[in-house]
Amino acid sequence: MRLLAAPVVPLLLGLLLAAVSWQVAVDGPLLGVDHTIRHGTAQLRTSLHSGPLDGLAHVLSDLGSTVPAIPVLLAAGVIAAWRLWRADRPHRWVPLAVAAGAAVLIPLLVVPAKAWFARPGPLGEPLKPHEWGWYPSGHTTTAAISFGVAALLLGRTVRRSWPFTAVAALLWAGVGAGLVWCDYHWFLDVVGGWCLSGLVLWCLARWLRWLPARAGAAVEPSLRCRAGKGSRGSTQGS
Repeated sequence: MRLLAAPVVPLLLGLLLAAVSWQVAVDGPLLGVDHTIRHGTAQLRTSLHSGPLDGLAHVLSDLGSTVPAIPVLLAAGVIAAWRLWRADRPHRWVPLAVAAGAAVLIPLLVVPAKAWFARPGPLGEPLKPHEWGWYPSGHTTTAAISFGVAALLLGRTVRRSWPFTAVAALLWAGVGAGLVWCDYHWFLDVVGGWCLSGLVLWCLARWLRWLPARAGAAVEPSLRCRAGKGSRGSTQGS
């Protein structure tokens, strides 16, 4: 995720998040995008009238639920820590702490924001006393942070991390598309969730970038054995 760690990323995400949040707070003209996309999606959904496509959208939107997103995040932390331990690398406890911290951070970010903006959903029904609001999308934020952090952690234990990044990006897009297709969220709710998650992932990617993972103790035992045999052989030959 080198692109995600670029310095310009938080600036762009922060500006977009601020603009969208401002428009949601004041019920600004930018919200017309939501109505346009919702109307177009409804027309497309009616014209296609595809049961399998609707079912796929529901499945994708459900991926942003606490289950399975959080278990995937925690499992990735355990697997990453185990792989670091097997390779005798330092900081093997970091994936466990990061995964647990991300799981706790998600509601701390989403719930206060939902309560503050108190935005009604696409159906236009007023909020009930126990409801927090629709902006930003909790499912989008949960999916993006959970799968994104999982990709970051697992990617540090392999030589090529791009497959994890690609899968995470597809899941982010799929969850957002499913929520809009099923009329569960406004499009800008999803955009707000993406921006908020992107800022979290940028901070984590930058921190992990400077965290040493392949110091002297990071050499795998098998490589150390081979190096030891080579040095003994050279000594005997001399």
